[in-house]
Amino acid sequence: MAAGDRIYLDNAATSWPKPDSVYSSIDRYQRKLGAPAGRSAYQEAGDVERLVNDARQRLAELIGAESSSQIIFTLNGTDSLNLAIRGVLRSTDHVVTSVIEHNSVLRPLRYLEDTWDVSVTRVTCSEVGVVDPEEIRTALRPNTKLICLSHASNVTGALQPIEEVGKIAREHEILFLVDAAQSIGNLPIVVTKLGCQMLAAPGHKGLLGPLGTGLLYIAAEIEDQVTPLRFGGTGTQSHEDHQPKTMPDKFEAGNHNVPGIVGLGAGVTFLLEQRVEALRNHHRELTSQLVNGLQAIEGIRVFGPITPYDRVGVVSVNVSGYDPREVASMLDSAYRIQIRAGIHCAPLMHRALGTVDQGGTARFSIGPFTTAEHIDLTVQAMNEIVSTAINT
Repeated sequence: MAAGDRIYLDNAATSWPKPDSVYSSIDRYQRKLGAPAGRSAYQEAGDVERLVNDARQRLAELIGAESSSQIIFTLNGTDSLNLAIRGVLRSTDHVVTSVIEHNSVLRPLRYLEDTWDVSVTRVTCSEVGVVDPEEIRTALRPNTKLICLSHASNVTGALQPIEEVGKIAREHEILFLVDAAQSIGNLPIVVTKLGCQMLAAPGHKGLLGPLGTGLLYIAAEIEDQVTPLRFGGTGTQSHEDHQPKTMPDKFEAGNHNVPGIVGLGAGVTFLLEQRVEALRNHHRELTSQLVNGLQAIEGIRVFGPITPYDRVGVVSVNVSGYDPREVASMLDSAYRIQIRAGIHCAPLMHRALGTVDQGGTARFSIGPFTTAEHIDLTVQAMNEIVSTAINT
């Protein structure tokens, strides 16, 4: 097989390439504008303020938020999750989460267990990585303050029953936080239908923005229940030394990452123009092609749901006779196919799958610019790698 150009299948880590508009919008800001947001009154500063507001409005439109003021810009998805988790929990509160979660959820909760007397129940999942809503219902206690669940696993790609969990949370008047790191931009999301009061996501994955960007949606009904983690200048109410209580200023102390937000706005505009529903169909087709192709190769075990309707374009495998890192290294060095291997910052998920001792999994993840030819070449490369293992 001829490797040809670079084939990038690590979109679950960060999307690449970005739409051309992302690059050009960042370059224009850096070269032509260069002003801070919300800090000055000259023309370029006004242009920057409008760009930031436009990005906020487009994100609200993308996820069906009631108002753009409910969209908080953050440093990344991890920052969003920390703000949500540490912003609402108090000593002796109880949290229900799951074994499928990323360390951006597991580690803040472990810290609060160790230092704040917060208790945490981590429900199990099925063999394909799906959480049972009834296990979440059973885990609830009188002092349960928060349910936190990933929309899609970053290991198996499995979509979780978010709407059912949202109904349970509403019935019991419990806050519900959704980690949308692997779903936002890859499938349609309407936060009011999900039943969550908070939704956290990075800007650099499915939203196609640059690294160093993120968002947290906070429903209007709970904004007074969330405590900021950072305090400082906002460019508003500057005559007071109290943090503003108005949204979104309450949570956005300090200068914005304007180049990042401008690029993020361009990425979200691309998604709205291309329609997320169409991109979802694209992902389904290529995910089905990849899963079917890999399953047909003897010696490869594919994790997660078989049907593409039950998963996002994240496909993890193990190859008999190889450490996952060896597979990733061979794909890159011999074929210029780039994936991620290891535990993927989801240790409890790998314990549930029984893949910890194997070094985790080799993970392929599809993006909007992945093509059917890319998948064909990848399956062919994997076939050659497995054949080499069998013949040695």
